[in-house]
Amino acid sequence: MKYTSLIAAIAILLVASVSSFAKPDTEAGIRRVLNEQVAAWNRGDLERFMFGYWKSDRLVFVSGDKITRGWQPTFENYKKTYDTKEKMGTLSFADLEITVISKDAAAVVGSWSLAREKDNPKGKFTLIFRKIDGDWRIVHDHSS
Repeated sequence: MKYTSLIAAIAILLVASVSSFAKPDTEAGIRRVLNEQVAAWNRGDLERFMFGYWKSDRLVFVSGDKITRGWQPTFENYKKTYDTKEKMGTLSFADLEITVISKDAAAVVGSWSLAREKDNPKGKFTLIFRKIDGDWRIVHDHSS
């Protein structure tokens, strides 16, 4: 019985140590994706901005009362809505809260804003990230 308890205690310690090491790497990887998206957006490069999203028909993007499914339709919506640099403005993300769910999943809550000549739209978002083929990608985006 003592041997079983010892094995269980060691297993718990190993899991705890692995998850504590994974959290900073996960957060850094996700912040890197978001920073790359901001940089691409601010260069006017929507295609590169979309690298942050899972290139799959199963990507989900929710905005207002509309649900878009798939990477390509999401990209087409962005191109239609932000067809000039003036409409794109300068993007920034703030108030990021990253919750690591597992070694290959995390949720992010934050704020977005666009600085444009005539207005300053802003809102909130919830993103679900998954680690796919070694890279962090947004698989679900709910932005308001």
